Amino acid sequence: MATTITINVTNNSPTVQNFFFFQQPAVYSGGAQVYTNSLYTQTLLPYATSGAVLTFTMVLQYYAGVQQQVSPPQVGQASGQLAAIQAIGLTPASGGTPTNNTTNMTVSPSLGLSVPVSTSGPQAGSFRIVTPTYNPVLNAYNAGSAVQALSGAITLSNFVTAQPNTNLDCQPVIKFYVQTGTYTPGTVMNFTSSSVNAALCDATPGYTTFNVSYNVDGTWTVQSMALSRMSDGRLGLIERAIENMLGSSTAAANAQVLNEAGTGVLSTGNAANFDPPVTITNLSNPGNLAVYSEYQVGPTGGPYKGRMCTNLNGTTGVFSQ
Repeated sequence: MATTITINVTNNSPTVQNFFFFQQPAVYSGGAQVYTNSLYTQTLLPYATSGAVLTFTMVLQYYAGVQQQVSPPQVGQASGQLAAIQAIGLTPASGGTPTNNTTNMTVSPSLGLSVPVSTSGPQAGSFRIVTPTYNPVLNAYNAGSAVQALSGAITLSNFVTAQPNTNLDCQPVIKFYVQTGTYTPGTVMNFTSSSVNAALCDATPGYTTFNVSYNVDGTWTVQSMALSRMSDGRLGLIERAIENMLGSSTAAANAQVLNEAGTGVLSTGNAANFDPPVTITNLSNPGNLAVYSEYQVGPTGGPYKGRMCTNLNGTTGVFSQ
């Protein structure tokens, strides 16, 4: 079963509100201007008088996407039409297991993306779209990172204007935002202004469910939860952090456990030091870890060292050399 990210929004204000969802733009090679599309929008009644909760669920899978431009990207306008997407892997860190991280864009006889293959060129944490030769004056295209909703709908989340005969590297960022207002999915929006005082749902540490409350004073409360094994052995959602609209967490983790390739954070937690054996408590997502498996372990942001998990008890793990 595919991993999903779910954002539940409650309107605790006394009036009807419109909410829209969007993603933090990826990091692109080449320095081109990056555009952001809205992913979803909906009207929500006050919870006190309706009991209504707005839920947006997306599949946690990286997608490369391309799209034909109708006109140059403009805030408030649809970004394009005739899109093509491919599920794709991210390039591992040096020494990691190769992934299918590169896809080729075609424009004739129609717009498309090839089945991804493994190449050694893209930087760690990114995927590559190889564009063909074409006349950008006659035909313009968008290329970037796409998101799939649980309904199956896929939206080009953020993108740049593609240039012919180039390698476009895209490093996705799995941070999502909720803001008041209305932007139709697939419509270009201003990320810089819209993200100010928006609710941030950061899935980077391994959180998969976010309960977002829009408060009566216009602030936000975000409850971040992860799928973890509970004391009785069952899997369940465990609350790991509560954040206000500025994103300041009440539970500050100082340790990260990455996959063996070092390309993704599996869990966060707290460590007194990083001398082996390293003991990490308050693991945010122990269900992602297994005894006798290899990981990259270190302080938040690195540096990381390869270590084996030798003991796992609830939300506490021990990592040895």
